[in-house]
Amino acid sequence: MTDGIHTDIRTFIIESFLFGDDSQALSDDMSLIDNDLVDSTGILELVGFLEERFAVKIADADIVPANLDTIGKIAAFVARKQVS
Repeated sequence: MTDGIHTDIRTFIIESFLFGDDSQALSDDMSLIDNDLVDSTGILELVGFLEERFAVKIADADIVPANLDTIGKIAAFVARKQVS
């Protein structure tokens, strides 16, 4: 199940923040924030995408790097939200 989540998140990041350029290595543990791929506005776009695509509700308190800084963390966070 998380494979599909990973793929959808990676595709969204490539299309939205890298403008379709998939030549950059984008590993599951690469920090999106530290590597300047996503800024504060981008995080809000990401949250909107996650809520719509995966039918989850993300509280303001959940919008922290521990949940949203890497593809791996985002996928795990979404999987947890879908279960609860």
